[in-house]
Amino acid sequence: MTLIAETPEPPYYAVIFTSLRTNDDNGYGEMAERMVKLASEQPGFLGVESAREEVGITVSYWSDLESIKNWKANLEHLEAQKLGHERWYSSFKTRIAKVERDYGI
Repeated sequence: MTLIAETPEPPYYAVIFTSLRTNDDNGYGEMAERMVKLASEQPGFLGVESAREEVGITVSYWSDLESIKNWKANLEHLEAQKLGHERWYSSFKTRIAKVERDYGI
């Protein structure tokens, strides 16, 4: 995967996950890698971009809302969400947006 996702012509959807981490790193890196791999295998997945400094921001791109709904309900993803709530995140926010236009070089 590239650092900047190669997405198709809009419209498509972006799931923006913004987080503040706790000091607990136990298993976090492995789970994050597993979730990217698993998401990339889901129907409707288009790509992902992620950055972390003080605030972590991960944006995943999806072809439609149904694909996002199915990803949220994935059993392994549900387990990762549970661990995130219990261990890894002191605060987080998930936003879903429709991408109507994109451009770049």
